[in-house]
Amino acid sequence: MVTAVGEIDLTNAEGLRDALLAALDAGAVGLVVDLTETTFLDSAGVTALVRASRRAAASEATLRLAVTAPAVLRVLNLVGIDRMLEVHPSVTDAVASLPAQLTVIDSSTHTPSGPDATET
Repeated sequence: MVTAVGEIDLTNAEGLRDALLAALDAGAVGLVVDLTETTFLDSAGVTALVRASRRAAASEATLRLAVTAPAVLRVLNLVGIDRMLEVHPSVTDAVASLPAQLTVIDSSTHTPSGPDATET
């Protein structure tokens, strides 16, 4: 699982992208992106998710999102990510949606830098 907290924007989306791609490169076949503590997502964050989605598809991995913030859900809906990837209201639901033979093998946290950053 990769967890992103706070605001994901141009200043820190590369770190999220790197964490997602590293998990997939390490052999994750089931990966949940925990965005339940994400309060904002701009186009750079969307691009990170799209790149991870493409890498997951190329390696036949399953990628799920857990999202709770209405602002983040709206962005995902506007750009169509919610039609490309399954979006769930909690990490528990996202993990439960993975095919039975898959397990989440990576655990990392992407914490944005800046005044709104929080540690998990």
